[in-house]
Amino acid sequence: MNFDEALEFLRNLTKFGFNFGLGRIEELLKRLDNPHEKLRVIHVGGTNGKGSTSAMVAGILQAKGYRTGVFTSPHLHSYCERYRINGTEISQERVAELLTALKPHLEKMVEEGFEHPTEFEVSTALGFVYFFQEKVDFLVLEVGLGGAIDSTNVVTPLVSVITNVAMDHMDYLGGTIKEIATVKAGIIKEEVPVVTAADDPEALEIIREVSRQKNCELVEVGRDVTWKIRNSSEQGQEFDLYSAGASYKNLFIRLVGDHQVINAATAVAVMEALGKYGYVFTEDVIRQGLANTVWPARLEIVRRNPRVLLDGAHNLHGSLTLRKALTEVFKYRRLILVFGMLGDKEREKVVAQLAPIAEAVVVTKPNSPRAGDWEKIADEVRKYVEEVYLIENIHQAVQKGISLAGPEDLVCVTGSLYMVAEAREMFV
Repeated sequence: MNFDEALEFLRNLTKFGFNFGLGRIEELLKRLDNPHEKLRVIHVGGTNGKGSTSAMVAGILQAKGYRTGVFTSPHLHSYCERYRINGTEISQERVAELLTALKPHLEKMVEEGFEHPTEFEVSTALGFVYFFQEKVDFLVLEVGLGGAIDSTNVVTPLVSVITNVAMDHMDYLGGTIKEIATVKAGIIKEEVPVVTAADDPEALEIIREVSRQKNCELVEVGRDVTWKIRNSSEQGQEFDLYSAGASYKNLFIRLVGDHQVINAATAVAVMEALGKYGYVFTEDVIRQGLANTVWPARLEIVRRNPRVLLDGAHNLHGSLTLRKALTEVFKYRRLILVFGMLGDKEREKVVAQLAPIAEAVVVTKPNSPRAGDWEKIADEVRKYVEEVYLIENIHQAVQKGISLAGPEDLVCVTGSLYMVAEAREMFV
């Protein structure tokens, strides 16, 4: 297969949908000689902030000189973004080569009566093979969906990370924080250190209980690791960080918003947890790793005059974080919102957070089968804003937002990550 054929092959696997359970991925990996068992893994789960936290953890590991693999999903622009080593994406040729090698194993599994692995299971297996072949020193592995029965959960990591727990993917994970936290806590393994920045009391109770049952040392960001923000602007943030083992003065991250300082604190806690295995990270290494970290489409300014801000706030928790940044960090005369969200999300609640602070809203359609009745969002928006536009084409919607803005205004493009990714293609 060439790259296009490989992608088409993967796309066809989406017909197997979300089919949870670890049986298929375990069987497939066994046939591939269990590459995941030979990797040093940091496993990152949670509702929001997984990508940013993974990027910061990887940044610090790279600053120390380690060859560091990162597996994240979904991608913004190219499937190859999902697999990176020291910031460099896998090549299209390598994806095609690896999938071509995987295909006979999949066919053999089906012949022998096993269910066909899903698209994400195949993507995960491909990653394990790639990072093993490339002899990475560490793999920062982001959970796909949930935790307990996510296909990444075949690993026994060096550290398990749960960034936070909020309401999202309720169709699959449960309708309460307790249920969702139980699924997320499924990545906690016997005697493996756990780092969490969860602050919901019910979620914390579950994470503490599972950590106790499995004899894990638990570090709670916000209690065991604290911080003080010195300065926050559109350019980034300066802050001090305090842990049980050290204090770090005047750290800097380019990522904007209080939540990114929490993600940075989580990443530093992971580095300290690795001390259990003899790995030591100096303050200089931590400082350099954090300062070098970038993570696109999270409060990212992509244009000036008027400024255009992109943020993939695709659930209620994300919209609360975005609203806080829009009201506390960014300065503007008028806010123009370009908004598109998937139909299976809490759209009304997100609109209730963001629409009241906007002067005008352009509603658009995410390029996904899950977009649902996207025009209905406009009815919600009109409860808060008089000036509302409906434009299906994402690029045209963004252009409309820009045309409405003066030099001192801010255009914020937000909602589904699919939509934000498509908008971002206009600027990069």
